[in-house]
Amino acid sequence: MFLSIAVAGAAMASAQTPKGAANSGNAGEDNPVARVRKARSWEYGPLAYWGTGIGDRSDFKFAAAGFQVGKALTPVIHMGIASGQFELSGNILPFWQAYTPAPHQQEYDCGGSPCDYPVGGGTFRGVSMTPVILRWNFLTTSRRFQPWFQAAGGLIYTTHKFPPDILVDHGSAGGTSVWNFAPQGGIGFHYFIRPRRSIDVGVNAVHISSASLGDKNPGVNASLQIQVGYTFWK
Repeated sequence: MFLSIAVAGAAMASAQTPKGAANSGNAGEDNPVARVRKARSWEYGPLAYWGTGIGDRSDFKFAAAGFQVGKALTPVIHMGIASGQFELSGNILPFWQAYTPAPHQQEYDCGGSPCDYPVGGGTFRGVSMTPVILRWNFLTTSRRFQPWFQAAGGLIYTTHKFPPDILVDHGSAGGTSVWNFAPQGGIGFHYFIRPRRSIDVGVNAVHISSASLGDKNPGVNASLQIQVGYTFWK
């Protein structure tokens, strides 16, 4: 679904200028997108996320902020409407928080009969790092709009075991882990406000799982996170 939306966005952007403009060789200051594409520029800058869980985790909210860096590794690869350029990037988010329901009693199945156990909750704090972001920058004829599709793998460390679970051992969440993995994928775009400067917006679907590092792996099956950033190009 993400790929089809991104391809559609690239097609819409291609209609903004006359056909053939992308191949005109104009990569000057008047065409910021063509300039960074031709130069295979480095990009870096701050970014922030806000997100919400989906399904049985819809009462989970997320916020994060940090820094991202990336670089286009290939020239434009022509594949019709999917033509574009491959980029490798990564980010680190020193500020990462998950907001979950306050500690409460929750009913469980205890051998065929219901029973209540105390479950942890509240605000969880940590650090997130996504060292591998594989991004495809679609080829467009737009001077300012650069859409992209990405897939990535991240790692999250929290100061308390996440997600919250049955409380054991003097109030710590039992069975889960302070380490979680965060495979993800999404779409987005750069919008160049002037040469070598862009505002960036993206939407990522993120799965959070400890890969059974703890006794149990309840995880967060799915969350949607909105990404906003500001990029410098070099």
